[in-house]
Amino acid sequence: MAILSFLISLAGATMLLLFAVRMVRTGIERSFGASFQRMMTAKGGPLYNSALGVMLAMVLQSSAAVALLATGFVAGGYLQFPAALAIVLGGDLGSALIIQILSFQLDWLVPVLLAVGGWLFVKVESRSWRQAGRILMGVAFILISLRFLREAMDPIRDSVFLPAIAEYLARDYLTAFIVGAALAFVMHSSVAAILMCVTLVQIDAIPFAAGISLVLGANLGSALIPIWLTRGMDVVARRVPFANFFLRGVWAVTALFVGNVFLRSGAINVPETGQMLVVAHILFNAVLVVIAMPFGSLIASSIVRFMPERSDLSLKNGIDIRPSSALDPNDIGLPAQAIASLKKELLRMSELVEVMFRPSLDLYRDGDPVKIRAIQDIDHDVNECLAGIRDFVASLPGKNEFGKENAKTARDLMEYAIRLETAGDVVAKRLCVLAGEMHEKHSRFSKEGWNELIRMHECIAANLKLASNVLVSDDLESARILSLEKTELKQAERKSRKRHLKRLQDGMAESFETSDIHLETLRALREFNSHIAAIAYPLLYKHGQLLETRLIEDMQEAKS
Repeated sequence: MAILSFLISLAGATMLLLFAVRMVRTGIERSFGASFQRMMTAKGGPLYNSALGVMLAMVLQSSAAVALLATGFVAGGYLQFPAALAIVLGGDLGSALIIQILSFQLDWLVPVLLAVGGWLFVKVESRSWRQAGRILMGVAFILISLRFLREAMDPIRDSVFLPAIAEYLARDYLTAFIVGAALAFVMHSSVAAILMCVTLVQIDAIPFAAGISLVLGANLGSALIPIWLTRGMDVVARRVPFANFFLRGVWAVTALFVGNVFLRSGAINVPETGQMLVVAHILFNAVLVVIAMPFGSLIASSIVRFMPERSDLSLKNGIDIRPSSALDPNDIGLPAQAIASLKKELLRMSELVEVMFRPSLDLYRDGDPVKIRAIQDIDHDVNECLAGIRDFVASLPGKNEFGKENAKTARDLMEYAIRLETAGDVVAKRLCVLAGEMHEKHSRFSKEGWNELIRMHECIAANLKLASNVLVSDDLESARILSLEKTELKQAERKSRKRHLKRLQDGMAESFETSDIHLETLRALREFNSHIAAIAYPLLYKHGQLLETRLIEDMQEAKS
């Protein structure tokens, strides 16, 4: 009975720890996720990229999240392999530093975090402050879960069961290493797994030697997580997590054997405490960053030989691998198949619009006519996507055969295709034209005005990703967030317009020169965001989360 109670308590504490880490990460991503791309794609050396990785991991509380961000930017062509690898290695060091912070006895802080975080999340309407409340409550839950974990161990600490396992893991360090790797991979969080190991050592549930092997294994297991999560990506992107896994694996195995030899021989004498385990974990990651950081280009050339691009090989054999339309009016198939094909084509269309939009703001700086023409050429592909979707929807059977609900879904998807095509026109016919005008006049925005445009651009880029998620998953919470983001962006556009007018009143020359372009860009960005956010409306209407109109229906009742 004691074993059963222990297992239930352990499972509950572990799940709360995982939930809390995810809660903090979600709050931060929703508050600051739009700024991550600008920071990660900024040009900097290995030291800058490693420091950026450290900072991002400490903010997100997950090295795997940093690895996924870096891999995604490599896949999109925004980040080169050496820079991405430096960010990923720095991310592992950052997650080690956050473990140091969370390993302190901070139980006294829990009521404060719950009170402040709960008040912000429940009582405050501002989205940014609500997310701040989510983050504070998540940190409180992490501390509570660690306390639960310590309490779960108390009943069996002196039993025969736990000491026997602890002694075996201390004796067979290879098994402990494998267990640590499996634990981190199954939990999908190196922070949670290593915090658990540190807590077990702190309460003397397992010996220090077993804890070292478990932590080294957890480092290897954490490197497996991005490999698993990016298994569907292109080879070019997957090189980053594979290179990280190779470096981390070689260093972890080396440290495992060398560390255990020195510990068992008594050559080194260190305090066998949980704090020392955290220090060892930090040193492990810091040394790896120092060793690997100067050899980014060499590692890149090596990994390319081991993982060549499949696309290049296919093209050499004369095979055309360019993505084609998912729609065939002559082969509609079952209603569910037709809807799935429409969503797949809309996703391709959305990706084309995203390719157009991401570099649009950079054109205001360089005004490269070649890039402008390239973006405008992509708009023709977007138009072709719309034409294909229109023909496909027109060829669908009637309501009786296709189903009323399916027919409505098809119409909603058609409406969103029209919105995406219009969004593409906003980029090609307005943003690109404005960028060209600005380049011809050799003018530039004021520093404040440029920063306002950058923040809006970042938010819209994040909303593009969120809109794609809503399209694929039909997730109600994501649809609500996307709708709220539209309101946030509308407010940001209004505030930027007021600040611009204030700069004009203050006589700022740069604002006078670019006034028309700045205001027109604000309107274009707001309109673009409105089009891509439209995917949320059918889902919100379906679940009663959106009103038909904001007007007061009965004026007499309003007056009374």
